[in-house]
Amino acid sequence: MFAPKWKKEAKLLYKGAKKFVNYKRDILDPEKLADIETKRADLLAAMKAGDQKACSAAEKLLTSACDRSLPGYPRQGWIEENIEVFFVAIVVALGIRAYYLQPFRIPTGSMQPTLNGITGIPLAKEKFPAFPVRWTQKVMRGRSYVYEELQGTRTFRSRFLDESVVQVQKFNFFTYTELRFANGTKISIPAPRNVVLEEFGLRHKLNIGQETRRSKNGTLVKANTIRNMTLEKGTVVASGFVDTGDLVLVDKVSYNFRRPNRGEVWVFDTRGIEEIHLSSGAQGAGSHYIKRLVGVPGDTLQLQKPDHKNAKFYINGKLPREKTLLQVMNSGGPYKGQPGYLLADPRTYKFDPALSSGDQVIDLKSEAPIGEREYFSFGDNTDNSLDSRYWGPVREYNAVGPALFALWPFTTGHWGFIH
Repeated sequence: MFAPKWKKEAKLLYKGAKKFVNYKRDILDPEKLADIETKRADLLAAMKAGDQKACSAAEKLLTSACDRSLPGYPRQGWIEENIEVFFVAIVVALGIRAYYLQPFRIPTGSMQPTLNGITGIPLAKEKFPAFPVRWTQKVMRGRSYVYEELQGTRTFRSRFLDESVVQVQKFNFFTYTELRFANGTKISIPAPRNVVLEEFGLRHKLNIGQETRRSKNGTLVKANTIRNMTLEKGTVVASGFVDTGDLVLVDKVSYNFRRPNRGEVWVFDTRGIEEIHLSSGAQGAGSHYIKRLVGVPGDTLQLQKPDHKNAKFYINGKLPREKTLLQVMNSGGPYKGQPGYLLADPRTYKFDPALSSGDQVIDLKSEAPIGEREYFSFGDNTDNSLDSRYWGPVREYNAVGPALFALWPFTTGHWGFIH
């Protein structure tokens, strides 16, 4: 720690020469390898003797021996060196994502106010702020402004909403809505489908209806249909701003050592959850959901008066003991003004809820093979959440990990560890 600078530099060179030999041993000539080892020994002897001049001379000889050992070996330029560093950083980042921490963007408002989903606010184009203000809001709030006006009359390709207004994911982080038309063209709007339909008012312009149709596997499902198939030139299909959902880090390590705990916010994938796939189409198959875990293997769950704001949720015949579950149910604490365990609007889901009346009971499998044990999940903003009440339990093999940390934006009040 208190060694003079010349001795520290000599030690670094001594260690660096050793690494050089280890890395290049297979292509070094035996005589030159022996010469390097001799020069390293001379440097070590000079350091032990505390002779600065001898160290300086030994350093030059060792450096020269290393340089002469591979005279024809091409040296990396600064471009190659930086590219190598860049790819090493990518590999490290991918390793962290695969095994330790995975970033996850909250797509919807089902977890509000615990976590923010992507929300849209309608605003006329002439009221958009100046570019510097928009840029600042983009950095601090993740807010982006959207304006899309039809440049010609357009007719949708299908009367079924899911085939004409489709949500797509780009680069795993950016959510777009595609309007697909009969002539093969499409418009891509940088906002989720629910924001475009509900907040920006496209649902009203399309005059959405509903009918029952048979899915590919023969199941009868409710399908939203477009009654107004043609939109005239000049129709504004989106105008306003979109606030990004919270970016959270998911802990992918913990569930290797413990089981998920009731009451925590967790992330899971949608493999094998048929109703999600039927509701979401091709996008559902590769998606991840984030909800609050309300039931663990062995629990018996019951929801009384689910169509009323004072709906009561019972676990094994008793009210929950977990503070967060009680607050959500009673609209207390940070959940004041929230709907409690109220069901969603029937127009927003395609399946009859599994917990739609007080006499319905869900028993979660505990005596099952590893990976098949069952869990139950609710959103905190329950009347805006399609969750296990509609598509049933989540199996153990779907679990990704607990939501650990809200990383960005910084101004939502959620930055920090997630509870």
